[in-house]
Amino acid sequence: MVAGELLQEQHVLPNSTPDGSVTACETPEEDSCYRDLSDGSALVTVDPKVLEQELPPPDEKEPMLPSEQNENPLETKLYWRRFAVLAVFSLYSLVNAFQWIQYSIIVNIFTDYYNVTNIMIDWLSLVYMVVYVPLIFPATWLLDKKGLRMTALLGAGLNGVGAWVKCASVRPDLFWVTMTAQIICSVAQVFILGLPSRIASVWFGPREVSTACATAVLGNQLGVAIGFLLPPVLVPNTPNDKELMGHNISIMFYGTAVVSTLLFLLTVFVIQDRPPLPSSKAQAVLTVNPSEEYSYKKSIINLFKNKPFILLLISYGIMTGSFYSVSTLLNQIIIYHYLGEEINAGRIGLTLVVAGMVGSILCGFWLDRTKTYKLTTLIVYILSFIGMVVFTFTLDLGHLSVVFFTSGVLGFFMTGYLPIGFEFGVEITYPESEGTSSGLLNAFAQVFGIIFTLIQGRLTTDYCPLIGNIFLCAWILLGIVLTALIKSDLKRHDINVGNINKGLEAPTEQLSEKASSGIKSESSSLPHETSI
Repeated sequence: MVAGELLQEQHVLPNSTPDGSVTACETPEEDSCYRDLSDGSALVTVDPKVLEQELPPPDEKEPMLPSEQNENPLETKLYWRRFAVLAVFSLYSLVNAFQWIQYSIIVNIFTDYYNVTNIMIDWLSLVYMVVYVPLIFPATWLLDKKGLRMTALLGAGLNGVGAWVKCASVRPDLFWVTMTAQIICSVAQVFILGLPSRIASVWFGPREVSTACATAVLGNQLGVAIGFLLPPVLVPNTPNDKELMGHNISIMFYGTAVVSTLLFLLTVFVIQDRPPLPSSKAQAVLTVNPSEEYSYKKSIINLFKNKPFILLLISYGIMTGSFYSVSTLLNQIIIYHYLGEEINAGRIGLTLVVAGMVGSILCGFWLDRTKTYKLTTLIVYILSFIGMVVFTFTLDLGHLSVVFFTSGVLGFFMTGYLPIGFEFGVEITYPESEGTSSGLLNAFAQVFGIIFTLIQGRLTTDYCPLIGNIFLCAWILLGIVLTALIKSDLKRHDINVGNINKGLEAPTEQLSEKASSGIKSESSSLPHETSI
């Protein structure tokens, strides 16, 4: 026998009764009733009857983490307010996304109204991506230090300010005013895009966190969808009447400003940093650590040392950047093959995004029930590639119905990938801040979006949409390879569902460790004269 092994047979010590129970030691030399062996280790003798009577099995209704063995179990609770928080965020995220795409989908109308080139209107979309990259680090720092509420107020507030500035830009010689307004809206986006995973993790339970994240991302997607649908309807092409064109643009801008203001007021009254009690064990564990131990700089360093996360950064950037590029250039791609079909171009964009919204929700449900993050990510990535190839080689068939169908297939998988990437990133980087990991994912998406939009736009203009789309297909194929190389380590999931087993296993492990190190451990549930 070695130290730390529990004896199943009965041993009689010098200080034991005939039935084998241990009595108090009478001399100091027999401290804790240990018997020295020749090799210096201690032989621990335990009466199984005592353990059976005094050590009841852990209560499965109160699972504990290993660090909680001698403390009260962590308490969690879900609040109905979480749905209001999610709804308000999704709505003002929707308006911000609408303002991003409202120019690009009617690019020919705005070029005529402001008398500028296509590339200048493209920059009204690209500015969202350019501004995001340098501001993401201060934005995620603010989220970590000041909390969800302050970040949400900045996002909703700047969104409203930008919308009102646009109302003052409705004049053919005020293009740079509308550009300034768009820059303000793009700054607001920095405080919006990183919040879905934070809201889902902080407010929702482990069985609904992926669905909540998908719903939050869905709000942004719905804004893009409405941005594809409404502008062609609200601002029809009237090249011979710029006054009417300006009036229609003004209606669109003022309507957006009013809605943005109302949503800012709702944000003030609804959104809070976090619920009174944590929503999951993973969140409860994080609240145990003192806040001063957290280092934003160290968190960033840890993320960039995480090889699976680096692979995800690149693959997520490729997929999302491709979506941004296709969305920005969709009007030019469709008009090239189907002249005068501005309204149908918007409807095709709507089809692409609405199908993606369905894909997002279904993927969220799937992840909540299976937790197969890597497998789901890889399958969706492969199907997105297939969808992009089919979309590319059916554009010039002359049938808009075919384009509607292929864009729907492409959107279902390409847009449905967005919340999967967020949640996968949170899983493999836990316990790092969700806002920081999501912010970095979005930053890489913006960088790839800028590069892809500029290159695909030039290829589309100088050659044809086919060449530009093939360029994206090649990059998405590379993204598949990188996704396959990601090592799946679901750290947050292990905490949420593994704490019960850990709680049950920990007592034996702790006892074994203490005994093997020669340390005596006294338990309040055992007689004071018995040492294990």
